Amino acid sequence: MRFGNFMAPFHPTGQNPTLALERDLKLIQAMDELGFHEAWIGEHHSAGFEIIASPEVFIAVAAERTKHIKLGTGVSSLPYHNPLMLADRMVLLDHLTRGRVMLGCGPGQLTSDAHMLGIPADVQRPRMEQCLDAIMRLLRGETVTMDTDGFTLQDARLQLKPYSDPCFDVAVAASFSPTGPRGAGKHGIGMLSIAATARQGMNMLAHHWSTWEEVAADHGHVADRSKWRLVGPMHLAETREQAERDVEYGIAEFSRYFSHILPAGPVQGDTPAEIIANNRESGFAVIGTPEDAVAKIEELVEASDGGFGAFLLFDHDWAPPAAKLKSYDLFAQYVIPHFTGQLKGPSASADWVAASGTEFVDRASHAIGKAIEDHAAERAARPAT
Repeated sequence: MRFGNFMAPFHPTGQNPTLALERDLKLIQAMDELGFHEAWIGEHHSAGFEIIASPEVFIAVAAERTKHIKLGTGVSSLPYHNPLMLADRMVLLDHLTRGRVMLGCGPGQLTSDAHMLGIPADVQRPRMEQCLDAIMRLLRGETVTMDTDGFTLQDARLQLKPYSDPCFDVAVAASFSPTGPRGAGKHGIGMLSIAATARQGMNMLAHHWSTWEEVAADHGHVADRSKWRLVGPMHLAETREQAERDVEYGIAEFSRYFSHILPAGPVQGDTPAEIIANNRESGFAVIGTPEDAVAKIEELVEASDGGFGAFLLFDHDWAPPAAKLKSYDLFAQYVIPHFTGQLKGPSASADWVAASGTEFVDRASHAIGKAIEDHAAERAARPAT
């Protein structure tokens, strides 16, 4: 299993946006050093919290500051772009990052963004499907002519092939509509199941998979669980009580923001105490310890009825910056190696040595004693001078 984050980001208004963006970049640098596999960066244009307008520009800067982590658009809102221009920018990034780029696709989460562009909310998903059709054809090297309500392409083609062979990872966002699984199945690409830890989202996982698998078969593809990424929020500390104290910092502002974005926000309540109490019942977010995080991911594996390829932390500013970074550190220290199998070897070796009792200590003592005796014998055997 791979691990990463899904960074909208969510920065409450009233703070310096330049510094907030710098913290986002430093977080991805830290994730690179901690061994996270990927980070997905969002695109939003209104509402004041989600302030990254171009994930491609952000990725270009982040790529210069990191060495290993893969960087994806999380997600590019396809109805807002000409598909040729977006595909061309992603291919350029693929070359500049030497294959560390990924393309996440979606219809656009904020209907306020679509409103400013004159796009009716009920056409965002159909336009996304049309744009995704064009992008995948372009990435396959086809020459594309299409005339739709959202864009026109005339003999469109890419100048460069992707650096990645045959192409960089492409994934489509999925939540409560069938659009995401349909797109993943039709094009043989991956899927990002957003809000997977919500009870409704967890209940949708089997439906996501069955739709993806069915549509993939209809189009000559095979749904691939390794390309399935599940997203959910977590904040970790050494104790559950400490984690709950940490999120009192910003969870209420997050809740108020989402009450204007989605019909049913991911966290419910007006005060931190109320939100935390409700979350204990709903289980949407892990606000607790690394052990709680392991248990939630294992629950997701079971709910997915067969497993998935990656778990992404739904990034947020619920806790102060230092506590947030500590949460990522705890996740990397104890959660990631639990699922990648990195804990088994050292534990088995430690258990083997501990089970030996004093055997290896006795051998070491004997060896030291023999070295002392040998040295004394060597000196005694020297001729007198």
